[in-house]
Amino acid sequence: MPRSADDPARPLSPLTALTPAELTWQVDDIGEAPHSSRFGDVYFSRHDGRAETEHVFIAGNDLPRRFADWQQSRPFVIGETGFGTGLNLLCAWACFETHAPTGARLHLISTERFPLARDDLARALSAWPDLAPKARRLLEQWPEPVSGVHRLWLGERVVLDLHLGDSAECLAQLDGRVDAWFLDGFAPSKNPEMWRPELFTAMALASRPAASVATFTCAGVVKRGLTAAGFAWRKAPGFGRKREMLVATLQAPAMDDDRRRLTPWFLPPPPQHARHVAVIGAGLAGGCVAQALARRGIRVTLLDREAPGAGASGNRQGALYVKLAAETNRQSRVYLAGLLHSRRWLAEIDPQRRLWQDCGVLQLATNERETRRQQRFLANHALPATVVEGLTARQASERAGLSDGLALAHGGLDYSQAGWVRPAALCQALAATPGVTFKRAAVDALRREASGWRLQLADGEALVADQVVIATATQANRFDQSAALPLQPIRGQLSSVTLPPGSPALERVVCAGGYVAPACDGILSFGASFVPNEDDAALREDEHAANLAELRRTLPGFVAALERAGARLTPGELGGRAAVRAASPDKTPYAGPVPDAPRWQSDYASLARDARRVPQTPGAHHPGLWISAAHGSRGLASAPLCAELIASRICDEPLPVARELADHLHPGRRLIADLVRGNVPPEA
Repeated sequence: MPRSADDPARPLSPLTALTPAELTWQVDDIGEAPHSSRFGDVYFSRHDGRAETEHVFIAGNDLPRRFADWQQSRPFVIGETGFGTGLNLLCAWACFETHAPTGARLHLISTERFPLARDDLARALSAWPDLAPKARRLLEQWPEPVSGVHRLWLGERVVLDLHLGDSAECLAQLDGRVDAWFLDGFAPSKNPEMWRPELFTAMALASRPAASVATFTCAGVVKRGLTAAGFAWRKAPGFGRKREMLVATLQAPAMDDDRRRLTPWFLPPPPQHARHVAVIGAGLAGGCVAQALARRGIRVTLLDREAPGAGASGNRQGALYVKLAAETNRQSRVYLAGLLHSRRWLAEIDPQRRLWQDCGVLQLATNERETRRQQRFLANHALPATVVEGLTARQASERAGLSDGLALAHGGLDYSQAGWVRPAALCQALAATPGVTFKRAAVDALRREASGWRLQLADGEALVADQVVIATATQANRFDQSAALPLQPIRGQLSSVTLPPGSPALERVVCAGGYVAPACDGILSFGASFVPNEDDAALREDEHAANLAELRRTLPGFVAALERAGARLTPGELGGRAAVRAASPDKTPYAGPVPDAPRWQSDYASLARDARRVPQTPGAHHPGLWISAAHGSRGLASAPLCAELIASRICDEPLPVARELADHLHPGRRLIADLVRGNVPPEA
């Protein structure tokens, strides 16, 4: 049976909320400590939990010395099997700040199946006042309990990827390598499900050569699991009443890593030198990549034929929203991860909210078909109400700030984490990131040389960079190297009207056939038209009329109130802006290395005859050439996450998404799909 490019034979992780930790608090004259009601075990010792962490995990992995000696450009990576209260990782962060040289970076990875509620986490960490600033950074970004990977920026040099879900399953999907492991969790006798062979195998496969492990337990199941996975362990003095603990080093994984056997084309290219990266395109996709690289200390030249945000990213206002499928699929998982990521990212780069507002987005069900689809979605996805919630018409009206006379006629889904953004202003801010140099120039051609990439500019000049990222929307496949990636132009026109005094105010973005956002700077924006296969950006009165008709259908009472206040709502008097977006055939962005298309068509030609005949040839890519494109109308929810993915690949870091989602975003997926479907002849 033919399989798709990202191999649906692999189990698909669901979009779901996780069960929060159930706690009781043990309080005495020593202090208080959280106790797990589910597992009947403590999170840390009440006597001196921090000293135990320092002894078992920090000293057990020899971190002070290793941090002091760290000279690599990539970050030192610590993996942990149970986040708990975060005490271990906060201590590792403190140790890193004390011992690591300036310029070194730390990447923390932790899994957690039963995350603590934010208030419980704050209470637990309050026991250590000197860790309060670090705990505050963690709490500010603490994610909703949704399965998947959540990237948190703890400091300029410290990143945490929190993988919510079963430890073994999360680590099996980890795309990255670990230098030192904190093998932590409730005792094997209390939580035997965690300490199963699959966990140790996943750790070994995600380890750098000679990765270290430290754990508080000497249980036989742990010693056997480590040995079977290729770790050589030894006993070491334990802490307090525990006489012994284990430390281990990876010798050789006991099993071959065959996770790429069915999809060898997605094997990532080896890391390349990257001190200077050229990013072509200064819209949202390119600006996000430039900012992500610059914050890692890489020098970036950002090029655009016009100005930052001059193209489809140049609207005054845009909706940060997603529309998730009724049945779980990888595209929906990408976009939900992207929405939550963008929400944290915006709060990090603009805490004053000058560029965005998290006012929430209502996705109305204005017909029976959409009502049934939303009902199926809610039945299939047990997500927290703080992420998405089904509302009646009355509830939706209240959330939107619409009084009885303006009330909505339909209910729908409410995404309280979503909202609106100033895309043009955001692009300008990203281009002004320290370490980013903007250059107004059109790039005519790319050529790979021994020293890197040579960019031939339209004015006759040339620019040389170690690596290149293409982020030019509909023009992203005009280079010889990227020409095989199909892109569809989609024209979109946004309409706007200046609101007179006394106009009603929306308190949420409202989406149906189009969208309308709360007024920004006294201007109401709504639309946008959707015209596939058109690349003309001139304003059209008929599209203003269509946008206005959709607004009247969605919010008739609101529009009537605007007209009573004196708003000039006729197509000929509306302002607006038209631009051309780019989409891929499957409507998922391209984010990753650019495949060498002729090589792929040759190396994987057998797929056209029999999709079960998978050659074990790693995918060939243009070294140091990347693409972020095809974000369509949902770029605010996808471009920041895709930028982190690309920057992480360039800098040899763990990815901010599960492996299966990185594969789903890979630009080469379309080449494989075409081969499997017979759309590309084997001899091409």
